[in-house]
Amino acid sequence: MRKKDLIKLGSKTAKGGFKNEKDVINRFNNWAKDEVAQKWLRAMSYKISDIEYVKASKVRGQYKADIQVRVRIVIKLKSQEDLQNLQVKLVSNPQGFNQIDKRWIDKYVEFWNIPEDITKILKLFTGEIKPTKRRLKDRRRMLLSEMDKSDQDKIVKFFEDNKILIVSDLLKGRGEFSADWVLVILKINNESKWTLKSINEAMNVFGGGNVRITSQGSLKIGKIGMQRKGGDAGRDTSKMLQFKINPVELFDN
Repeated sequence: MRKKDLIKLGSKTAKGGFKNEKDVINRFNNWAKDEVAQKWLRAMSYKISDIEYVKASKVRGQYKADIQVRVRIVIKLKSQEDLQNLQVKLVSNPQGFNQIDKRWIDKYVEFWNIPEDITKILKLFTGEIKPTKRRLKDRRRMLLSEMDKSDQDKIVKFFEDNKILIVSDLLKGRGEFSADWVLVILKINNESKWTLKSINEAMNVFGGGNVRITSQGSLKIGKIGMQRKGGDAGRDTSKMLQFKINPVELFDN
């Protein structure tokens, strides 16, 4: 199925544009009159007639959640308040990719208890360790496909064995502001389409599938791509490791 057709599945059309996360916050805060916000709340399993108030605010800092939504519902005269953390992806290109995480390899070593041999492979991949092998596509670093078969097998096995933890950290995060939901808004011309999925469904969509080395010499964990950051005019930060997804993949489901 073509990507153009995929965006129609499970999506809803929203009148009015979405320039940034503030527009999403404003819609939630105007929930009583905003039909789109009411659809979002229903997608989160709320009954609109039970809701007493909704208060959305921006999450400050480096967290997976972008917006926190406070929802108070009243059932049988009893109040209950929920906090829902939303990760928001604003997309204008159906075939574009969105960075979901970027760090120095040593930080990932701490997170995932990466052994020394795998750390070395990753640092050769990003160029933190300068390769000694000749006839490389890029003399500054080694593609995974340019490494020995034994090293390729090691890297695939490590990510396969630790896939649940890795996918959770990359998409959901940890702690108070870990994401509960992923809201993808795709703007095409003057029309916006959206889909709202639970983080567990998003992890199944993006993390499902095998771990493999691509024809470009990078790594894929399901639909999550791992690459060297690159760019930055050749500064050291270009040697960081980053992970990407195409958020529009959520419209498939």
